[in-house]
Amino acid sequence: MNEAVRLFEARIVENLSANGHEELSLAHINLTRNLDEDGTRLTELARRASMTKQSMSELVEQVELTGLIEKRRDPTDGRAKLVCFTETGFVWLEAFHHSLEAAESEMRAELGSPMVDLMVEVLAQYVEARRDTADRD
Repeated sequence: MNEAVRLFEARIVENLSANGHEELSLAHINLTRNLDEDGTRLTELARRASMTKQSMSELVEQVELTGLIEKRRDPTDGRAKLVCFTETGFVWLEAFHHSLEAAESEMRAELGSPMVDLMVEVLAQYVEARRDTADRD
């Protein structure tokens, strides 16, 4: 399953590159996929990505150099920072969504829509079951 996800995400990055967005590598997608449009704290990004805070901090620094994200003061806690998309980052995010749709269309063409629909449904059930288990722990 891990290999399938890696291949799917690699296809998204290839689509982005083909459309002039070569800013990020596959490793950076772990950051952007977990970043809320209104910003997310670094500790939350690390938790969502199942990474250490230090590793996520390195990714944030790398992506910040591209100009796609920036750190801002958290309006709810002046001591904390939010990682936020910049205006350039929102342009990239739109291109990412188009690349995601293209990769999904390719998958549907290769496997058939019924199979992809079934995979999405079953994986959603798995996520829900795991969340229920985590909530009980």
